[in-house]
Amino acid sequence: MTTLPRPSTDLSAAEARRIALRAQGFLGAPDRRSGVRGVLRHLGAVQLDTISVLARSHELIPYARLGAVGRATVEDAYWKSGAEPPRAFEYWSHAACLLPIEEWPHFAFRRRAYRARPHWNHELPDGAYDQVVKQLRAQGPLTATDLGGAKRTSEWWDWSGAKVAVERALMYGEVVCVERRGWKRVYDLAERAIPTALLHDELDDAECLRRLVGLAGRSLGVGTRADLADYHRLKGEQVDAVIADSGLVPVAVEGWSKPAWADPEALAAPPRGRHRTTLLSPFDSLVWERARTERIFGFTHRLEAYVPKPKRVHGYFAMPVLAGGRLVGRVDPAREGRTLVAKQVTLDGPKAVPAVAQALVEAAGWVDCTDVRVERVDAPELREPLTAELSRALA
Repeated sequence: MTTLPRPSTDLSAAEARRIALRAQGFLGAPDRRSGVRGVLRHLGAVQLDTISVLARSHELIPYARLGAVGRATVEDAYWKSGAEPPRAFEYWSHAACLLPIEEWPHFAFRRRAYRARPHWNHELPDGAYDQVVKQLRAQGPLTATDLGGAKRTSEWWDWSGAKVAVERALMYGEVVCVERRGWKRVYDLAERAIPTALLHDELDDAECLRRLVGLAGRSLGVGTRADLADYHRLKGEQVDAVIADSGLVPVAVEGWSKPAWADPEALAAPPRGRHRTTLLSPFDSLVWERARTERIFGFTHRLEAYVPKPKRVHGYFAMPVLAGGRLVGRVDPAREGRTLVAKQVTLDGPKAVPAVAQALVEAAGWVDCTDVRVERVDAPELREPLTAELSRALA
């Protein structure tokens, strides 16, 4: 049985919440000089998803922290452009994520695990892998469509042999995605796309895991073993093996039933500054882990995009509203021309009305909408105060 070190610091629940908010970039002045690239480096991972309502999730992440940063600026900050070296690469972390390019060596442990994996969901046709690598070597960066695309099986689209092969090569680290075209991955050989100094798998598993657990702790500010493991989807025992050497320190948090660890820099200075008021992507790393969100904010949130419509409670892409360091409601948004439509709004009482109105108006301006329309408010008595507040903000 492992003996856990005795916590050297006690934190109140409010202190832990503020530490988490600052670590995630929601407390204090935004780092506009570092911009979107700084957000990516600070978070260590930005989750990707195909759903686009107001914008795609990887665009919503920097918007929530920096404000109305141009969407072209967001894309330019993430993807490789021309002869410039790449700034990020796509890989499997918390899910499919954008990761800072300098972290390529620290995912060697996962590339090795994929290479040793005995079973896969898609069968790899004979010769397909070598053919894909040969094609990329001869023709340069290509999309899956360029390589052979998808194939139709009855009424469903399925992966072609080339798609299976190139995704396998991406997992192995022989191929990398450092660019998107029309939301299609652009694949290239890692030997050509990854800077030479980073292109290696020399770090052993322990060194990779120490780095990723330490990064998770700094990105979270404070977290339990499960929080640290979830950030880059590690196993609990992998966290256990390296936590003592990760640079994180044990803490006890009021109301948390499990031991926790914190970034010592986060403990060095009390978190102070202005709170952001904003809509959050359901895939934002502040809220992407449900148990942690409930523990820190007392807020239960579930993405309902894949829930049958009659069973949805808060809407297809309900976005939590952050204000004053609290999660004060939800908005399920849509766009109709230049109108942002709040299809469904849930408010945590009358005090949330001004913050939700502010978040809606700011988001509308960011996506070039000039009006906001509210369709449904779960508490009908708050509909009129919300629409009045919106009218004032839009005037």
